[in-house]
Amino acid sequence: MNELSIFGILITSIFIQNIIFAKFIGCCPFFGVSKKIDSSIGMGLAVIFVITLASAITWLVYEFLLKQFNLQYLRIIAFILVIAALVQFVEMAIAKTSPGLYKALGIFLPLITTNCAVLAVVIINADEDLRFIKSLVNGVGVAVGFAMALLILAGIREKLEFADIPKPFQGLPISFMLACILALAFMGFSGMQI
Repeated sequence: MNELSIFGILITSIFIQNIIFAKFIGCCPFFGVSKKIDSSIGMGLAVIFVITLASAITWLVYEFLLKQFNLQYLRIIAFILVIAALVQFVEMAIAKTSPGLYKALGIFLPLITTNCAVLAVVIINADEDLRFIKSLVNGVGVAVGFAMALLILAGIREKLEFADIPKPFQGLPISFMLACILALAFMGFSGMQI
């Protein structure tokens, strides 16, 4: 990914290597919050904010602290601490500005801390030794791809509330099937040459 242009990294992280549909990372909040479009938008914006800031801050921590003192083996712990602090900040901000959204997101908001998609992005950035701007663009792209996946599934799930679905397939089973079909659709992007 390091040899790609900024635009190439953005397109790759949103569509070609979508964190949900290509890498299957971050599926817990994906299925948990995608019941309603409103909560999906809120969660998507929160994830965009957290992943973008986490990409920037963890790059700084990794480059100027961990690498300088030869402490790269502590990166996961350092990254989790940064992500947890950012999620606390986001949680307090949402609770203050939008209590309805805070209540709708429920337990999934603090679970952004343990959302493996957030941690995966910053580890990928470090593993691929991306420079600051490319790390930031990759973070934004992954977060936008995650939010897009949430919105797509939420839109379909809201429409399915009015569909005549057999009892055994209602709820999560049909959501799994939809996610599989969407993942297959997103495989069409894998042939793109960037």
